[in-house]
Amino acid sequence: MSKNPSGIGFVGCAFRSPATEDGPQSGSSVPHAHRREVVVNGTRVKTVDIHAHCAVPEAMAILGQETHNADLLMDDTATRIAAMDAQGLDVSALSINPYWYHADRDAAAELIRIQNEALVEICATTPDRFVAFATAALQYPDLAVEQIEHAAKNFGFRGVSVGGSVEGQDLSDPKFHPFWAKCEALGLLVFMHPTGTTELEPSGRLSGNGLLTNTIGNPLETTIALSHLIFEGTLDRFPGLKICAAHGGGFLPSYANRSDAVCRTFPNRVGPLPKKKPTSYLKDGQLFFDTIVFTPEALRHLIAETGPDKIMIGTDYPFPWTSTEVDLVLDTPDLSDDDRIAILGGTATKLLGIDN
Repeated sequence: MSKNPSGIGFVGCAFRSPATEDGPQSGSSVPHAHRREVVVNGTRVKTVDIHAHCAVPEAMAILGQETHNADLLMDDTATRIAAMDAQGLDVSALSINPYWYHADRDAAAELIRIQNEALVEICATTPDRFVAFATAALQYPDLAVEQIEHAAKNFGFRGVSVGGSVEGQDLSDPKFHPFWAKCEALGLLVFMHPTGTTELEPSGRLSGNGLLTNTIGNPLETTIALSHLIFEGTLDRFPGLKICAAHGGGFLPSYANRSDAVCRTFPNRVGPLPKKKPTSYLKDGQLFFDTIVFTPEALRHLIAETGPDKIMIGTDYPFPWTSTEVDLVLDTPDLSDDDRIAILGGTATKLLGIDN
């Protein structure tokens, strides 16, 4: 793990495996003081939830906002840690969905300062259970660059969270190039979480039954964002950039071969072609994905399209989409022990500099 000046920020923990002569069987879990410990073929695995939410009320108050979900607050972490213990999650990587992209520069600067300092304090209180993604005022790319440099160099953050767009602007817009360049230079993992497709709502296409603004709208925004980053050449321009896309990357991994096909079918209408086939970007180490796809077959397919080393556990806590992500990984067929260990926590510990 890289050193950090304040001694806090992205801090991991050291565990000792249960002392047994033969070790538990592959895919088993062992309760220890009411805490589920995940073991794969005799190896105690440090599990990491890459997708867990929180909120900082003092920062939200700057824009006159408040949270109505008490489980997002981190002043009393007992309930959250109990849920982690029950699910077999050792570390949660906390992120905050952007709600500040409309704020003016001064308000955004103060909000991000308060928010990032609060995240540092949260992680310092329980450093073996929590790490966090820094936040940034991406609507002002020059300010965002300063914020993430400060977060990385002074607080030790190893990642930053962003929305899937910024007030209708795609993340591939050249105005954001300085931000991506700084993330690449600092080696920060970017956690991309959608903020929805509000531009579609006036049409009424997402109204009616099914909560389609969330069910379809959130993964759709991620699909659009990743597609633009590929086709507009952003990933080519910043080959060291690493992005983890929430909700299994939206719909892109399920139908990425159509993106390859459009390059063959309408090459003159695509625009400047990306340097590689679009599906190659799912496998080449720039894009990562969480496991929120709900079934072993869906996860098996995601892994087939991306590779097991590109997948990390995500729960979306405290939103009750899932509480069985460890079992999802253990139950997914045709994975090797090394594959399961990587998905359960190995990849995340490397990307976020968490101690094993």
